Amino acid sequence: MSRRSKSSGRWLSEHFSDPFVQQAKEKGLRSRAAFKLEEIDRAEELISPGTVIVDLGAAPGGWSQYAARKLAGRGKIFALDLVPMDAIAGVTFLQGDFRDQPVLDDLLRQLAGGRVDLVISDMAPNISGVDVVDQARAAELEALALDFSRQVLRPQGALVMKVFQGAGFRELLADARRGFEVVRMRKPKASRQRSSETYLVARKPRPV
Repeated sequence: MSRRSKSSGRWLSEHFSDPFVQQAKEKGLRSRAAFKLEEIDRAEELISPGTVIVDLGAAPGGWSQYAARKLAGRGKIFALDLVPMDAIAGVTFLQGDFRDQPVLDDLLRQLAGGRVDLVISDMAPNISGVDVVDQARAAELEALALDFSRQVLRPQGALVMKVFQGAGFRELLADARRGFEVVRMRKPKASRQRSSETYLVARKPRPV
């Protein structure tokens, strides 16, 4: 049996001693990531009765779960991911890649021609361990989520998206500012300070 590396051992120790991990277990949440969206939502007032939400890269469902609890049946949530996700009451799950036209067409059918109030994305690429490769993959996902949101959001809609500071970050931020009237960055407390992840909040998409 192979031994765990020192870095993986440190990660496990940090993970299980993390107060947000412990709180997530106590509250029956699928992941500590729910607290990130909760903090952003409180600051930005994004989710209210009647909100229509699309959650990109939703599995295991922490963000969808938080949104469903907040809406309590008074809204709609469509969650998309490549991998399966256990059902959540009040959430319609579509398995597939949102970049594929058949998946996008399925979502648009579910929306019945309507528009979306909020796009949320906590997506991250599968980590290879090669920084240049991982950053490029992350930047591609971020750009695609940005483009997708501009296609489906209402004029007063908003996007909340995980982004990584590094190569391509400035270009993404400039693109977001060209595409939305309001763009802010937020670093929730549940996001580990040593992590390069931060969250982009973009509101009021400009006409495509």
